[in-house]
Amino acid sequence: MHNTTAVLIELGAIILALGLLGRIAGRVGFSPIPLYLLAGLAFGHGGILPLQASEEFTATGAEIGVILLLLLLGLEYSASELVTNLKTQYPSGAVDFVLNAVPGAVAALILGWGPVAAVALAGVTWISSSGVIAKVLGDLGRLGNRETPVILGVLVIEDLAMAVYLPILTALLAGVSLAGGAVTLLISLGTVGAVLYLALRHGRLISRAVSSDSAETLLLVVLGLTLVVAGLAQELQVSAAVGAFLVGIALSGEVAEGASSLLTPLRDLFAAVFFVFFGLSTNPADIPPVLVPALILAVVTALTKVATGWYAAHRAGLRGSGRWRAGGTLVARGEFSIVIAGLAVGVEPRLGPLATAYVLILVVLGPLTARFTEPVARRLTRGPGKAAGAGGDAATAPGTTTEPTGSTHANA
Repeated sequence: MHNTTAVLIELGAIILALGLLGRIAGRVGFSPIPLYLLAGLAFGHGGILPLQASEEFTATGAEIGVILLLLLLGLEYSASELVTNLKTQYPSGAVDFVLNAVPGAVAALILGWGPVAAVALAGVTWISSSGVIAKVLGDLGRLGNRETPVILGVLVIEDLAMAVYLPILTALLAGVSLAGGAVTLLISLGTVGAVLYLALRHGRLISRAVSSDSAETLLLVVLGLTLVVAGLAQELQVSAAVGAFLVGIALSGEVAEGASSLLTPLRDLFAAVFFVFFGLSTNPADIPPVLVPALILAVVTALTKVATGWYAAHRAGLRGSGRWRAGGTLVARGEFSIVIAGLAVGVEPRLGPLATAYVLILVVLGPLTARFTEPVARRLTRGPGKAAGAGGDAATAPGTTTEPTGSTHANA
């Protein structure tokens, strides 16, 4: 069969299968991410029917998927919202980092994977899935709940932390010296600071320069600008994903809304390709040896995420019911954990299979903990917990009204 014909057939089959898997996931109320990963495992190296003709195209599509994930995330937050979240939620962000990154780092060291893999696995266990969590909030009808701004605040802190974490990880993976890593980090921080300053002071001018009455022109300009900036960021070892995130932050208002609506279908397509590609690059035979560590790590970090949400909601003045709901909702891991693992598989090959198993467990467990953590906690605490939980939604949450609540839908 001609190579072009084989590529077209394989790509068509992959995209069609993704559509069917997405429909199945929607019917049962779960994120399609675990199904995408399983599909990649089934058709990757060592799978049931390995795909080879479209492998190069799928790899490129996966890179675009990561870029679009971060771009769309950046479009959901204005620079002022990011600054506000930093001021009000940084203690919760610090607690989140300690409780959830440390278990991953410790696990990597116990497994004998070395310090660089420890930094990578710390990121895998640290970052919650914005996409999965946003979908869960919408499915459960909690977009207007008091705890939702608290959940979003923690997610925003994590997303901002990526601008620091990813350059550090990239430098470590590249074997850059301490001085070189410091320079890379300074470039990253300087770039983030400059973009935030320009977005705060001149955001309207930037958006006006990009704006267009033609949807086609707006799509081409924003997508082209994002890919160029992502490529330049990658060349500077800052991370293409961070570059895309910064482009999203720099745009605001109607331009951001228009670009988001135009790019969302592309993001969904290429993000699905990314998850499939990660599965394709993972040999299913490598998963059983790391399944027990993945399960232990999933249980531990599910509990630490519940504790993180509980603490953040407590700081916001919420009562028992809202605290437990916030904690249970933050459990899911997904796209960012896979992105980080994808970067680090060259250093430790077992990191990819462990991350795949870990994400599969928590992306399925996340919607369940979001739904059942609060009623289970209320039942366990009985009288006092029930009394406190009854007023959780009605409690006034000081400071939470300043958090962005309208951005949740676009991450779904």
